[in-house]
Amino acid sequence: MTVASELASELSFFASADGDLAYLDVGTGDPVVLLHSGFADHRVFDDQIPALAGDFRVIAPDIRGHGFSANASRPFRWADDLAGLLHHLDLGPAVLVGLCMGAAVATDTALEHPELVRAIVVSGAGTSAFEYTDPELLERQAHVGQLLAAGDLEGWLDHFAQGVAGPHRTPDEVAPSVIRRLRELTTHTLLKHTPGEKDWYVPLGDPWPRVPTLDAPVLAIHGALDWPDSLAMANRFTDTVPNGRSTTIEGAAHYPNMEKPEEFNAILLDFLRSL
Repeated sequence: MTVASELASELSFFASADGDLAYLDVGTGDPVVLLHSGFADHRVFDDQIPALAGDFRVIAPDIRGHGFSANASRPFRWADDLAGLLHHLDLGPAVLVGLCMGAAVATDTALEHPELVRAIVVSGAGTSAFEYTDPELLERQAHVGQLLAAGDLEGWLDHFAQGVAGPHRTPDEVAPSVIRRLRELTTHTLLKHTPGEKDWYVPLGDPWPRVPTLDAPVLAIHGALDWPDSLAMANRFTDTVPNGRSTTIEGAAHYPNMEKPEEFNAILLDFLRSL
C-alpha cells in the first residue's frame, strides 16, 4: 500500500475505558506521534503527515474531547490517554511532537511514562503548567471564555483568528487557507460540546521540579511572530531539560507547521534523522 492510499484510509479507534479515541496510523518505521493544538484535531498536521509517513510510522490522535474522539464522562489525564493508545499499539519509545496543547500532552506523557518517549518536539508551549503574563493576551483569553460560556461560536472564531495571527499581525495578513482550515477544525470540536458542561480534565500538577529529570532530547520550533508568552514557555522548557535546543521560523506565528510547512517539515525531519 502506498503512503497516498494509507492517508486516504479511515481513522482507527482505540476503545478506552471512557469511549473511543480516534487516531490516524500511517507509514512504517520508527514511531512519531503528532499531538494537535487545543480545539482542533489531527488534521492540523495535514502538511506534516505525508512528509513524515514515507520514513516513519506516524500516529496522529484526536485528543479526548476533540475532533472524532469521545468526550470525557469521568476524570482523565492527557498522559494516561496517550499512554493507553501507545500500549494498545504496542509502540514505544516514540518521538512526541506537540503543538501548544499538544506540547503539554507530550511533556506530561514524558514525565508520567518516560519509557514511552524517545524525544520531544514542542511548538507554542512547554509544559502543561501554562504561564500567561501578557495583559493583552490575558484579556483576550478572558473574553474568549465569556464567548464560549455564552455559546457565541462566531464571536469565538473571530477572536481565535487573532490568536492565530499573533500580536504583530491581523488575521487578514495570514494566508486565508490557514484561517479557513482552523475555523473548520475548531468549529467541529466546539459543536461536540455545550456551554457550561463539566470539564473532566485532571491537571498533572506542577511539573517543573521534575522537568530536569527528563533525559530525552527536546527541540522547540518557534514561530517568530507568536505571542511572547508562548515563546517563553517553550524556551523555559528547553532551557530546563538537560538536552534541549530551539529554532525559529520567520514569518509565522502560533501555527508555523501550517504557515510555513516546508520549513517546519525540514527542521522536524532533520531532528528525527539525528536521533
